[in-house]
This record gives sequence, C-alpha cells and structure tokens, in this order.
Amino acid sequence: QVQLVESGGGLVQAGGSLRLSCAASGRTFSDWTMGWFRQAPGKEREFVAAINWSGDSTGYADSVKGRFTISRDNAKNTVYLQMNSLEPEDTAVYYCAAKRFWRLVRGMNYEYWGQGTQVTVSS
Repeated sequence: QVQLVESGGGLVQAGGSLRLSCAASGRTFSDWTMGWFRQAPGKEREFVAAINWSGDSTGYADSVKGRFTISRDNAKNTVYLQMNSLEPEDTAVYYCAAKRFWRLVRGMNYEYWGQGTQVTVSS
C-alpha cells in the first residue's frame, strides 16, 4: 500500500505561483512513478505531469508545459509540482498518484491516489 497526501493548494491571483507537495508513505517511494492530475468542476480528470523513479524522465500536458515543473525528493518521500504563471483555467482539484512503471503515464491507470488539494486562480 502507498498512502499519498497532497498539500500546498490555495487561492492565488492570475500570474502567481504555487507549489504543491505530495507526501508518500508505505512502500518504497523511490520505486514508483509519480503523477499529478487535476479535475475542474464539470470536467473529467486530466493528466498534468509525471516523473519517473529517479527523476530523470518527466512528462507534461501541453497546457502546462513551460509553466509547471514536477520534481521529487526520494529522501523525503515527496513529489512536488511547481506552478508558475497560473491562469484561471488552472483552477481545479489537484491529485497526486503513484504507479509501478514508467509506462502510459498520461493515462488514468495509476494504482494509488491522494485525496486532492484545491487550487483556485482568480482573474
């Protein structure tokens, strides 16, 4: 089992920044591919970013490329999502997720999910 707890969400003005954190516990964190997803009201959950176990491979949705950065600290069992130049369209609940392999990382086939943290961007 892997338990995931997100934090760092909040209300920010357009153009501002937030850093989300996801603390993992349970099985060896460094074995897992980690992803961030988001779900806006009335919309389906969508892929945001992913990072492999070592941090040397990352992937991003086109909508956030160049603005968001995913990173991880295996010593702290934590994955981060640095979000810059935020836009009202980024408003959503952000979820952290874990999967065993660096494969099909943009899909929803992650084994473990956190409860989410709300990000609201005002215009």
